[in-house]
Amino acid sequence: MLVEIARDGSGRIGILAGDITEYSGGGIVNAANSGLLGGGGIDGAIHRAAGTELSDECCALRATSLPGGLPAGKAVSTGAGRLRVRRVIHTVGPVWRGGTSGERETLASCYRTSLELARDEGLESLGVPAVSTGAYGFPPAAALEIALRECRAFAIANALPARIDLVFFTLAEARAAAALVAAS
Repeated sequence: MLVEIARDGSGRIGILAGDITEYSGGGIVNAANSGLLGGGGIDGAIHRAAGTELSDECCALRATSLPGGLPAGKAVSTGAGRLRVRRVIHTVGPVWRGGTSGERETLASCYRTSLELARDEGLESLGVPAVSTGAYGFPPAAALEIALRECRAFAIANALPARIDLVFFTLAEARAAAALVAAS
């Protein structure tokens, strides 16, 4: 079950706690690996919940337009299989290497390119996880600051998605994010 913890002053950016695979609306972002074939964490959960349709579409992308995989900082959109959204936007975040290898810029690009795809596909709402903060080791507080900056800038400049929801798996993570939203 997803629970809304906070919404920014504009009403367009929300903080939710729960399982992103339960999000309903226009689309969700998948913190994918470059192979696009599922894995651990959010990526594996999304693939399991969506079913074989999502995996088949990702395999087709790998066989055609992305034979070398999806590069970090880029995004690609697919159908959503059994999920309660129209689209899944896959993005590959950077592996944290101490912050001196362009990780911040690559993570910002993940959010921008995902939001651009959502806008271009006419998605009214988008659920967005914390990209790169799990196995890829990006410091969560720094990642959240980048996510908020990119989402706010995009919301100011674009009408769609009208609702951007940052989805955190635990209530503690969502409350920490809500505190940052309230403070900024």
